[in-house]
Amino acid sequence: MSLLEVRDLTVTYPGGAAAVRGVDLRLEAGRKLGVAGESGCGKSTLALALLRLLPAGTRIGGRVLLDGEDVLAMTWGRVRAVRWAGASIVFQGAMHSLNPVHRIGDQIAEPILLHRRATPAGARSKAGELLEQVGLPAARTRAYPHELSGGQRQRVMIAMALACAPRLIVADEPTTALDVMIQAQILRLVERLVADQDVGLIMISHDLAVLADTCDRLAVMYAGRVVEEGPAREVYQAARHPYAEALSAAFPRIGDPASRFAPRGLAGDPPDPSALPSGCAFHPRCPVALESCASEDQPLREAGPRRWAACVRVGRDTGPEAGPLEEARGNTP
Repeated sequence: MSLLEVRDLTVTYPGGAAAVRGVDLRLEAGRKLGVAGESGCGKSTLALALLRLLPAGTRIGGRVLLDGEDVLAMTWGRVRAVRWAGASIVFQGAMHSLNPVHRIGDQIAEPILLHRRATPAGARSKAGELLEQVGLPAARTRAYPHELSGGQRQRVMIAMALACAPRLIVADEPTTALDVMIQAQILRLVERLVADQDVGLIMISHDLAVLADTCDRLAVMYAGRVVEEGPAREVYQAARHPYAEALSAAFPRIGDPASRFAPRGLAGDPPDPSALPSGCAFHPRCPVALESCASEDQPLREAGPRRWAACVRVGRDTGPEAGPLEEARGNTP
């Protein structure tokens, strides 16, 4: 049994905005799944839907199986018990997630007191142990959030996520606001904790390079759907969907002058989820769209061993490593 299995998940906000549309994902314990895409593609909505953290009035469909139990069918009392103890979230922007008037030790200890029925002294001691796990001295439990650097606050958030020994951690862009050196430290820390504690990790980011370096598998989202999924390094280096290929090409590669001097961007923005275009939602921005893409949506198709891509060109490539853009170039007279 998988640690997490998402089946045909849909999320529609009040007003009709379809933020997530039929997403299927699977994650095993001790593994790391990356979810990538531009802002507005549904990544954070997906993360919040996993633990029913979306605002009132939001319609959620499908199934979210955590250790075989459907989160979407749980009573509210059961959902509150599962949060922290079964699964936890590391939010983007630790300064906005931490209470500025409480010491960080008290904030880490709070879920331990609520979910583990520990004594106050025991919870404070555990808070110090958790800080040491994430590379901070236990004495920092008496610090206030403003007394810590950005990287230290992010470590505190990770310590809080680990407080009740959850089986699943969802990290929503945990390193976006950090410089590259601190970002690398946080990513290595997360990798070590996943391996040592056998938890499952979902890491959300717009940066394919970070996810390819950190995660085992990668799912690329566009307009609320997964448009490509596969082994993270393979998706990053040889994407099979034109959107995933454009995301990968947007980041210059060290040692590759061609990508540094001529990075390939992508014009336009993701569509409004309340007014999606007909056919494939990506076709208005797709540089290799066919006429049929404007009227026919594309399901995920097998694109290699344990790889899938929602593109009409998949299966018509000129070679096993050719992406849709490379295929189109290869077919150009």
